[in-house]
Amino acid sequence: MSPTFASLRIRNYRVYAAGALVSNIGTWMGRVAQDWLVLTQLTPHDSTDLGIVTALQFAPVVLLAPFAGAVSDRFHKRKVLIATQSALAITSALLAGLVLGNVVQLWHVYVLALLQGVATAFDNPTRQAFVSEMVPRERLANAVGLNSASFNAARLIGPGVAGLLIAAVGTGYTLVFNTGSFIAVLVALGLLRTSELRPSPRSSGKGRIREGLAYVRHRPDIVLVMVMVFMLGTFGMNFQITIALMSTSEFHEGATEYGLLGSIMAIGSLAAALMAARRPRPRLRILLVSLAGFTVASTAAALAPSFWFFALFLIPTGLCALTVLTTANATVQLGVSPEMRGRVMALYMAIFMGGTPLGSPVIGWIGGAWGPRWTILVGSIATGLTVIGAMVYLMRNQQLRLRIERQPLPHLPLVQVTAREVAREIIPERVA
Repeated sequence: MSPTFASLRIRNYRVYAAGALVSNIGTWMGRVAQDWLVLTQLTPHDSTDLGIVTALQFAPVVLLAPFAGAVSDRFHKRKVLIATQSALAITSALLAGLVLGNVVQLWHVYVLALLQGVATAFDNPTRQAFVSEMVPRERLANAVGLNSASFNAARLIGPGVAGLLIAAVGTGYTLVFNTGSFIAVLVALGLLRTSELRPSPRSSGKGRIREGLAYVRHRPDIVLVMVMVFMLGTFGMNFQITIALMSTSEFHEGATEYGLLGSIMAIGSLAAALMAARRPRPRLRILLVSLAGFTVASTAAALAPSFWFFALFLIPTGLCALTVLTTANATVQLGVSPEMRGRVMALYMAIFMGGTPLGSPVIGWIGGAWGPRWTILVGSIATGLTVIGAMVYLMRNQQLRLRIERQPLPHLPLVQVTAREVAREIIPERVA
């Protein structure tokens, strides 16, 4: 088996990954169906109401992060996942039933979105940390890369399938498929061989949340990684805003071209995930180089002279962005104590995702004041300054030194010879 898919040799991870792929496809289908429901059936294309739904799903992930991480470290992660996936399946089934019964109202979507957000807040850090219980330490980076590949492969498949299903059978049955995707994860969790899992030490006693915060505070290496992820997530990865503005306002394209951009960008993201799966372990230099690469690629995208050049530059932009995220994720998971992994990953997810509500209004204002290209350029500037700041910090505090070695250029020695000597080398038998 190729090193890219090494973790799939492990039965537990193979079973779990199969269920996760189905779940990821269902999640993307559910997002498309929910957005379509709000925009076309419950409101007159009101993006404000759609923003409220998104915020209700998103806010609990940030607000509950420390408590969710403590729960992940306190209880068996497999049992926590069974509870969270069950809750997500129930909320999805309720929404599907309301839509199929033609009784759904906007406030129903609000309430169910909030409940899904609470379940997701506990599900995310537990799911991230659970990977280390299925695979040995030397394959953790590979498994993290494969998880990202699964998510981005689903991103390529899910929206298109959702569009076809909505057109063919309606929004309600598309949401039914999303419900079934959560059941696929529950089946996978039930099929795992618990005797082959490697449970992390569980924390006990009071003060678990404070312990997690103190642990991160005294780990400058983890803090540095989180700062880089925060800057990328806050200013560089507002793709829903930036791509929409560039497509419609700058290049004046339609919905088909706008949808195409998401799939094109996912090509780079999927490639990055597969590349990450091949690396035996994450390296800080990969993190720094990929963040610098994101700065260059996103700058090129912002300055693209045409729609198709913009689409082309989105591929390296997506590649570099996901390389940062997969490398950072694996770095944090491998670098923390097993008993602290759930709490640290909860903080990691909160910092990464929590920057979005801070950055999005700023990016939106910049787009209105300075134009669509600046919505991308501000992220390029922010990540570029982050790379410089990280390098300065490492050189001053971690004894990192930048050394440039100058090698002499190869050259041919020049020797003065006579015409007779040259002739002797060419036709020795006649000159001699």
